[in-house]
Amino acid sequence: MDKNYCIIGSGVAAVYAAKAIRDQDKEANIHVFGAENSLPYNRIKLSKDLYSDLHAEKVLIKKEKWYQDQNILVHVNTKIIDLDTEKHGITTASGEVFHYDKLLICTGSQNRKLSIKGADLKGVYTIREMQEADDFKAFINDKQHVINIGGGIQGLETAWSIHKQGKQVSIIEAAPRLMTRQLDGKTSELLKKKIEAAGVQVYVNSSIESIKGEAAVEAIVVDNQELACDSVIYAIGVIPNLELVRNTDMAVNRGIIVNDRMQTNVEDIYAAGDVAEWNGEVAGLWNPAMDQGKVAGKNMAAPSPLTYQKSIPLTVFNAFDFALFSIGLVDENQCDTTIVEEDEAGKYTRVFIKDNKMVGVISLEGVVASLPYKAAIESEVSLAGIELNQVTVSELMNELKKRQKLSA
Repeated sequence: MDKNYCIIGSGVAAVYAAKAIRDQDKEANIHVFGAENSLPYNRIKLSKDLYSDLHAEKVLIKKEKWYQDQNILVHVNTKIIDLDTEKHGITTASGEVFHYDKLLICTGSQNRKLSIKGADLKGVYTIREMQEADDFKAFINDKQHVINIGGGIQGLETAWSIHKQGKQVSIIEAAPRLMTRQLDGKTSELLKKKIEAAGVQVYVNSSIESIKGEAAVEAIVVDNQELACDSVIYAIGVIPNLELVRNTDMAVNRGIIVNDRMQTNVEDIYAAGDVAEWNGEVAGLWNPAMDQGKVAGKNMAAPSPLTYQKSIPLTVFNAFDFALFSIGLVDENQCDTTIVEEDEAGKYTRVFIKDNKMVGVISLEGVVASLPYKAAIESEVSLAGIELNQVTVSELMNELKKRQKLSA
């Protein structure tokens, strides 16, 4: 009898897990269950390309024909509400039960909710799913001033999408600077100035006290100041979706705890993506989710194990006519030294070094320029013997390329 592989969730981890399973097992039944009424799609598009056609085929991670060719059955609009680990069964909201030989949980995460007075007023939105994006765009169609809460990459990309529609938008960030996880003080300030030059008001180190209005949004109160607006959109972090496993024996902390093979503590059950906690960390990023899905799928189907290796975080930003990338560890407080190269034309690159290795880079360049830096970080080539206080970034990269060839 053919095996049944069941995958709960329809994000990038699910798709790449299904592909890895099919690569190993050509005959098995593969079921992917998604609560949304769509094939798995690229959620990044919801902020980056908010006003594109989000229902076009190009938004999908894989086209419908691919699933047909791979004989992978995707159950859209099918929420799984119960998991029986003893009987190896999962139950849908409609009461249908599916048996699994191997199960992958990649239920992803949900946006952290805004917990202030007025957060439930009409006109307050957060976008995690396509329907939420559709609802938000419909609501602000005739609105003038949108307050965007959150100065991370998702919030800034959403603000850019709104700004390009000719609407007034203001950005509120609680942290001292924008994109604190990816940028240093210099690049964050340059980004802020670029956004403000476009006509967008930016408030950093600011806390939202309340949202005001009778039935719908009329204003927000920030740092004791009232700002008139007619809608609010926010992105203030995510929380793994753990509801399905709360009443099981599965070990959870911030996420579902997995080992290097993406196995949970329950036999025949794996987890990957935003819901998984590996080595004490919930990554919550696209590339780790994709890689974890590949590892989980391979291990579910193949006798020879594959271990997960943490991928180097890579953030590419291109909004408000400002391009940059950030790779790896870019916290100077956790590094030994940094090397900066800049000029009056606006070029800026900062390399972060720890334990005589390059561990991170921030640069005001496009994604193509990031590739040599990413390779240098992944190679972990020693910088021993290089006078780091005298070398430029360009000279360092030339020397690293030589050392990488020698070690290859």
